[in-house]
Amino acid sequence: MSQTIKRKAKGVRRSAAAQGARQKVDRAKATSNSALDAAMRWLPFTEEQLHRFFLALILGAAAALAWTVASLAGVPELANAEISRVAANAGFEVRRVEVRGVKRMNELKVYERVLGERERAMPQVDLAALRNELLQLSWVEDARVSRQLPDTLVVDIVERKPHAVLRKPGRLVLIDAKGNELEPVSTARAKGMLVISGPGAGKQAEGLSNLLENAPALGPRVREAEWMGNRRWNLTFETGQVLALPQGERASANALVSFARLDGVNRMLGGRVAIFDMRAPDRIYLRVPGHAAEEASRTAAEKAAAAAAKQARQEEKD
Repeated sequence: MSQTIKRKAKGVRRSAAAQGARQKVDRAKATSNSALDAAMRWLPFTEEQLHRFFLALILGAAAALAWTVASLAGVPELANAEISRVAANAGFEVRRVEVRGVKRMNELKVYERVLGERERAMPQVDLAALRNELLQLSWVEDARVSRQLPDTLVVDIVERKPHAVLRKPGRLVLIDAKGNELEPVSTARAKGMLVISGPGAGKQAEGLSNLLENAPALGPRVREAEWMGNRRWNLTFETGQVLALPQGERASANALVSFARLDGVNRMLGGRVAIFDMRAPDRIYLRVPGHAAEEASRTAAEKAAAAAAKQARQEEKD
């Protein structure tokens, strides 16, 4: 005979307690959801966009971790080496170098730096590093290095322009308008060029160029410029005459312009005056070779004549 055993039903108190707990949970969820909804309403993006952001952040972190692990294992280097090998086998390898823009400098100095890239796969050529090497050459003002696929490196050079010759102890050096030293030159090669001298003169070359621009008619006639005492210029013209300028950029420019006007009216250059001294702000001193001796001789003659006349008058009285 079978017998059915029934489970004892929950007590009234237990049922009431369970129901109360469920109500508290529901109220807490409702409160949390309402607070989260309120916060989401203040944010400038939707909940879906927020989920996408966190997903992208997680994927990015995973990718960074994977790249770090691969780097430690040498995978990127192996990949680059394999790419370079494939490129070289396909003919993308440096076999020719073309240099453009070289007129005055020694072109071999450019090839010395670029030919090291011969037989290197094109992807392995560091164009920026090669350009920086070329900029170390004294004649190179700017450079551009580019690939001409499949097998040529093209080097475009912008040369510095020679402007003057800097006289240094025991040698002459060609410089550009900014004072950058280009290369040593011989006396024969320096003939006809502006020669700059004096301690620190090379650093003042650009200032000298600006100064001479104030007198376009006189500038081409200046053969030498000596930087005196690290403060002012003495200019020597093609006639051998010297113009001593005052110190100061504005004062020297004004003096040079004034001298240009005087020369235009009175033809100062080519005369007997050896030195035009314009260091004083309101006057010009002229120095004539032998003038002092002439003055002394003239004064002595005048004194002798006066003495003779005095003696003659004395004899007449006697």
